[in-house]
Amino acid sequence: MSSLITEDEISHETELVWLEDVDRLDYVRQSLDRLPTRRGRPAYHRDGRLVGYALLGSTAKPSRSSGTFRRRVFWLLPHDRDSVPEGLYAKGAPAEAIDPGTLAARVKGCKTRRSEGGPAPTARRENGLALPL
Repeated sequence: MSSLITEDEISHETELVWLEDVDRLDYVRQSLDRLPTRRGRPAYHRDGRLVGYALLGSTAKPSRSSGTFRRRVFWLLPHDRDSVPEGLYAKGAPAEAIDPGTLAARVKGCKTRRSEGGPAPTARRENGLALPL
């Protein structure tokens, strides 16, 4: 869950890569996955689709036990609000959902009124502000 991600776990991120236009998404799900490399598009093994992922710098160390790197991935499931606007998440959002407008490399992001199904404040995008709940 995104609330369990700590700043030190993402401190080696250098960039977020988006595979879709996230300006049209109210939220994305984020998780830390164990991946074999610091960079490049990760394999995706969930239902739904991969929306983006983090790239790590050369100082990121692999796990001693598995040799893998913990990297953030951003994804959506088939029943999420972007695909089923009046469905399960018409109001509210999954626990791991974050407003993509609040995300950056080394920033875990937060939920906002928009990600929870409410209106997005108009000044948020214009001023580069991310307003939490």
